[in-house]
Amino acid sequence: MRTAGIVLLILGIVGTIVFGVQAIQQTETVSFFGIELGISDANWTPVIVSALILVIGIVMMNSGRRTAGNRM
Repeated sequence: MRTAGIVLLILGIVGTIVFGVQAIQQTETVSFFGIELGISDANWTPVIVSALILVIGIVMMNSGRRTAGNRM
């Protein structure tokens, strides 16, 4: 279970970075009365899913560590 957690953690980190950079690049700025406003046309769903996979990976790593400690 710990190995699966590490794999999910790595996939979550990579996905969050890649999809986050893509989402940030799809943001446009508009000046409105001297104030810069950011308008995003990006789809944030892949970023959210990647972040959830990252959290699940962390939980799986920690639960694997606890069960291994209880066996001894």
